[in-house]
Amino acid sequence: METQQIDQRLILGSSSIYRQELLHRLRIPFDVCSPQIDETPLPREKAEMTAIRLAEAKSRAVAAGSGDAIVIGADQVAVLEGVQLGKPLNYANAVKQLQAARGKEMIFHTALCLFNSRNGNIQTRLVPSRVKFRNLSDRQIENYLDKEQPYHCAGSAKAEGLGIALLESILSDDPTALIGLPLLTLVDMLSREGIEIV
Repeated sequence: METQQIDQRLILGSSSIYRQELLHRLRIPFDVCSPQIDETPLPREKAEMTAIRLAEAKSRAVAAGSGDAIVIGADQVAVLEGVQLGKPLNYANAVKQLQAARGKEMIFHTALCLFNSRNGNIQTRLVPSRVKFRNLSDRQIENYLDKEQPYHCAGSAKAEGLGIALLESILSDDPTALIGLPLLTLVDMLSREGIEIV
């Protein structure tokens, strides 16, 4: 498999293995650096703004110690009936999130930021995904959580794994946005920095 060479270091500012797997699809060399930032939403901050702010903060945090690089930052915030859902972090919280979501639509706001430390260019985009959950029984929720522990996923369901079985439909302009790295959007952003994927 050939990878395209670029004249500037590309860094994915994320510890997510799913984002790494997605970026590998583009067959370009990249490094990974986990940004250390506070991901707490600000008081009364809209979900879209939280996602964009954190994606940019991740890019800038990684770029600060990386010299001449282009840094990709991403963040995702889930919203159910107007309420932001954080990562459940444990079984009990995941049960509550999935019980609240059954039969309803959840919106996942995925923000992407591309920061070029060479010229100071910064691009940010927001890609929403509307996800309808099946009307899940408590037993189905418990069975799912026994098999897959999505405790670090907003909304408590890994669409890239078994969590797809919990969903009735997904509506998004970018099919990879729900997994956390909107590749259609990223290819366009990279192109604007002179990096052509094909």
